Amino acid sequence: MHSVVSNSAVSLDVQADVSTCVALLSNFDGMVYRMRRDPCWTVEFVSAGCLSLTGYAPHELVFNQVVSFEEITHAEDRQRVRCAIDTAVALGQRYNVEYRIVRKDGSVCWVVERGSVSSQQRATALPASSGRPSTIEGFILDISERKQAEHALREAERRYRSIFENAIEGIFQSTPDNHYLTVNPSLARIYGYASPADLMANLRNISGQLYVDPARRCEFIRLMETDGYVTDFQSEVYRRDRSVIWISENARAVRDAAGKVLFFEGTVEDITKRKRHEAEIQYQASHDPLTGLYNRTALYAGIAQAIQAVQGNGGQVAVVFLDLDQFKYINDSLGHQVGDHYLRTVANRLRSCVRDSDMLARQGGDEFVLVLGNQHSPSDITHTVDRILGIVSRPWMINGLELQVTCSIGISLYPTDALDADSMLRHADTAMFKAKSLGRNTFQFYSDKMMDGGSDRLGLLSRLRQTLETSGLVLHYQPRQCLKTGRIVAAEALVRWPLPDGTLVSPADFIPLAEESGLIVQLGDWVLREACRQLRQWIDEGTGHVPISVNVSRVQLEREDLAGTIADILATYALPAALIELEVTESAVMGDVEKSLNTLRQLKALGVGVAIDDFGTGYSSLSYLRRFPVDTLKVDRSFMQDTPDDKESAGIVAAVIALAHTLGLSVVAEGVETAEAALFLQDLNCDQLQGYHFSRPVPADAFHALLLQGVTCVK
Repeated sequence: MHSVVSNSAVSLDVQADVSTCVALLSNFDGMVYRMRRDPCWTVEFVSAGCLSLTGYAPHELVFNQVVSFEEITHAEDRQRVRCAIDTAVALGQRYNVEYRIVRKDGSVCWVVERGSVSSQQRATALPASSGRPSTIEGFILDISERKQAEHALREAERRYRSIFENAIEGIFQSTPDNHYLTVNPSLARIYGYASPADLMANLRNISGQLYVDPARRCEFIRLMETDGYVTDFQSEVYRRDRSVIWISENARAVRDAAGKVLFFEGTVEDITKRKRHEAEIQYQASHDPLTGLYNRTALYAGIAQAIQAVQGNGGQVAVVFLDLDQFKYINDSLGHQVGDHYLRTVANRLRSCVRDSDMLARQGGDEFVLVLGNQHSPSDITHTVDRILGIVSRPWMINGLELQVTCSIGISLYPTDALDADSMLRHADTAMFKAKSLGRNTFQFYSDKMMDGGSDRLGLLSRLRQTLETSGLVLHYQPRQCLKTGRIVAAEALVRWPLPDGTLVSPADFIPLAEESGLIVQLGDWVLREACRQLRQWIDEGTGHVPISVNVSRVQLEREDLAGTIADILATYALPAALIELEVTESAVMGDVEKSLNTLRQLKALGVGVAIDDFGTGYSSLSYLRRFPVDTLKVDRSFMQDTPDDKESAGIVAAVIALAHTLGLSVVAEGVETAEAALFLQDLNCDQLQGYHFSRPVPADAFHALLLQGVTCVK
């Protein structure tokens, strides 16, 4: 009885073990097998996981009833798999092999197979020569997802490597101790090395070998430690041949889990051309293109700096305003080219009279200004001015003629005469006119008595006021020619002041007076109304819609009601706003940038066109130019005097045209006097020209006649 019970218990234990094994095999995420190492890999046993792995039910594989395992192994992998298993078995080792199988539905998946010689064969130790094929047993898992992930990773690495190797920007990884970990070919080219390996072999100290100013590397590392990144970090660096270039770096710090910086990684761009272009634009913005002296806008800043420098130390600042005597006769009799040549000669002579710490500027026309800083004695100022009078009046030979032009000088002092740049210039100008009234070729210090009535300047101002009240001014119109069609496409309205004897007062004489006195607002309104009235008349006569541009002064631009005034005038004459274009100078819009920007936006909303006049002669930031809602840039006439013969002027003109077109603006070149200049502008795709080559400013009836003729060229 006891024996029967014991055998039953053993039987139950065996059954339990078998059930457990069956459950384990059923739940195994893959396929467990035993198969013969015959040509077909005949399967003797396979677990239920066979179905999900291969698509075949276990009974379809066992003893090759439907298909053999050899058949479902991918044809390209069969030989490799058999060799791997045979080699492992021969060495008495376990095998581990990855390959593809073809599932019942025809799809292909990747599997990994791990196994060894079957336990039964190991137990019986049958020799290979017994004639019976050996059996192997193991399991097979689906690794398709892993293979796809590996493929995606390899593809990503390939794409990254391609980007790294072929990027236009330099790419690098560097360490805080001034070594490179890796660089791409572009960085090697930027720095003048033959290859990344060449760079890393020879550039072993970034701070000492690369940066012109090693402190820039220190600043780079400081920013990395504090901020973790740098953006547009600009520096001068040495190339391998020791030439210097500008670079811009964008980089970040890579840290470990504890926050310690491991290395830096980022990009490098060669911005040398951009920096040179910026420097050129900056120079143009602050310098007079004809003489190379500082321009009017830079002059105001220079006076303010000189005043600030002497505050608290008892020093004085002298503003010396110089105007050439009878220079107009040189221009009228010998031409503008000779006049410009002489202005450059005067500029060079004046340079020899000032210290490095002083400032020399061209105010405009034949007017120059010297700013003498930190003056302690009137005698020192007098000595300098006497020397200027002597040097300027030296004879000058041109085309076989000996010319001698003198100058008149006015001087104002800080803090005696004025406390700001505008007042100092105005008072020095007044003193200069006093010097002219005393016979020229002399100088005068400013005094309050000069503001008393009776001076020629005040008399001119009084007559201008009367002329405005009696409508004694007229408008002349200078056509603008389209360079593609040769036809008149617009005109600029220019105010003229005729005297009873038929002569004209130069705008250079009365426009500054109007600006200083405040009459410019009344004058500007009159010009706008008269231009619109004339335009309405031409339209009614059937001449056509020709846009007219009108100059707007800084004072007008700063008026809050400018847009409203223009709207009223347009409504009075029933004109579309697009037929009026307002011309504002760089210095006018840069006076109060935000206020100017607001006014220009109102004007654009109204529909009138906006042009920047005399572009290149004042100071303007390109970032502001991008913000201003303007339509047109007018290249100043001073750039066209020697173009295209003068390479520097020609280059500036080309740069301005390219800049304007990049910003989506049209370009009008002023002061075009020769056919050569017109052809040069045409080659540069300049949009329009204005100047004597096409037509001088003419009265309204003469301009009307030009329109009716459909003229395409006026000599």
